This record gives sequence, C-alpha cells and structure tokens, in this order.
Amino acid sequence: MSALATLPMYDWPEARAPLAAFYAKLRALVPELPRHLTRPETEAGLHALWRDPALLLGQACWGPMQAGLAARVHVLAQPLYDDVPGGCGIHYRSALVMRDGTPCPVPDHEGAALPDALAGLRVAINAPVSMSGSLALAQDKGAGIVAPLITGSHRASIRAVAEGRADLAAIDCRSWALALAHEPAARALRVVGWTARRIGLPYITARSTPVALRRKLAAALARLGAQPHPELQEIP
Repeated sequence: MSALATLPMYDWPEARAPLAAFYAKLRALVPELPRHLTRPETEAGLHALWRDPALLLGQACWGPMQAGLAARVHVLAQPLYDDVPGGCGIHYRSALVMRDGTPCPVPDHEGAALPDALAGLRVAINAPVSMSGSLALAQDKGAGIVAPLITGSHRASIRAVAEGRADLAAIDCRSWALALAHEPAARALRVVGWTARRIGLPYITARSTPVALRRKLAAALARLGAQPHPELQEIP
C-alpha cells in the first residue's frame, strides 16, 4: 500500500510555493513520506482520504474530527497561528466578514454569546461540518444557522459576501490572511467581529501508521514549528 499525504486546508494556488517548501523540509526529515501531496478534487474525496489507512500525513478540521474522524486517525501535532491576526499559539479565531459600508450588528468579542446579532442575515458557510466556517459561528451564536448558503470553500464564501449573495461569513484567520493577499473580493469586505478562540487544525495520520513512524512524524513537525498539545491523544 503506497503512503498518502495531503495538506489541503490552506492549499491555495497562490500559496503552493511555501507549502511545497514546507513539505520538502518535512520529507527531508521523514523520507517515508510520498514524493507528492495528494489533492482531492471534491469534499467527498477529501473525507475519504482522511479515512484512508494509507494516510501517512494529513491536516483536518475539528468539525469532521468531532463527527467521527478522530476514531480513525491519530493526532500528531498542532500548527501555530501567531503569524496571522486572530491567531494565538495553537489557537485561532474566525473573522466575521461583511461587505464594506454595511451596518455592523456583530460585536468584536472573545467568546461572548451572539444571541441576536445574526438574526435576519444571510450567512455563507464553506461546509456544514466546518468548525471555522459554520460550527464556531453557530456555537457562539447559541443556535444553528438558518438556511445558510453552502459555498464549498472559505474563498467561495468571501466571494459570495462580496457579490451580495450573502451578508456574512466566518473565515478562519489564516484563510482570511490568504484572502487579503490573493483574493480581490476580500477588498470589498471588512472584519466586523471574531469568533471565540478554538484549537487549530491538527496534523493527523492513520490509525494504522506504526508507532515508530508516528513518533518520527510528530518530531519532524515539532522541529518545523508545530506543537503537541497535552489535551490531545498522546503518542505511545
């Protein structure tokens, strides 16, 4: 069985060069990794890849992890978010974005409830199971999001708000930083608030990955700046 690796969560076309450089450094430390990253073309393909017993390295969202993926993988390490606004160590927040010039019903907050702030707004979400784009917003609001526009990606949610097809979207802080650098539609938006802090998107490996290789992967990720977390499953 050939090993698989995927780092899909921030794999924007404009950011392929730094991602490739990171992966090359990782492969130099862990030669068992495949030469090339696998890039699923659909959300279903990504979810299947996360569950593939050949997955040697991946990065996932805590929404799918809490929905059952955690039982199929081991967590290796957590990336740091200190380099982008909204990030703090292994924690991140999602930027609540609206079109520039629209009234702002959402306060900047650090986990305060948003019971009425979103009433009547059309919300764009990347996926119902996404922690950063949907679940965090619903949890902070204290209720589910009614009839959201499901766009398929944070970038598509940004475009939907900019084009007036939605009023608000929650965009994780690293994706928002990428959008400010590479997505023209982001220039039409402004940050009107933030979700509460949550743990970032973990690096994972299949449950079938041998213990020694899991240790090697975790050590390599730590050497490149990631951080194990005491609340996550410890590697035996």
